[in-house]
Amino acid sequence: MKPIAQAEGAVDCQDLAFDVFSRHCPSRGTLEHVTGRWGALTLGALHEGSFRFNELRRRVDGVSEKMLSQTLHALERDGLVHREAQPTNPPRVDYELTPLGRAVAERLMALIHFVEGRMDEVLEARASYDAKRSTLDGRA
Repeated sequence: MKPIAQAEGAVDCQDLAFDVFSRHCPSRGTLEHVTGRWGALTLGALHEGSFRFNELRRRVDGVSEKMLSQTLHALERDGLVHREAQPTNPPRVDYELTPLGRAVAERLMALIHFVEGRMDEVLEARASYDAKRSTLDGRA
């Protein structure tokens, strides 16, 4: 059993083991932050090293400024990303993984590399599925 600091409006889980399949478990939110499109790509990019905001935005091609900002806030709150603001003019803000974030990103990168390595099979499966669907849709 793991103790949890209870936020206002949160369910008291102090007597429960964490179970991501339970709708009230706080691990579900963290899993969503890590496995959502922008969270996964942000963690993957930060696995390469420290980035400033705009560098990270360029690396995570397609993410809007607003979505990247929201993603970084969520990952920082979960303890996966460290934000370092330096008092310069203009201000400089760097983002990097925490030790916990690095551990999560390493597992995530294994999945990313696995998926990238099997894309030929995925594309073949998609083509087969689409051909079957178009045949079925043509009969209806």
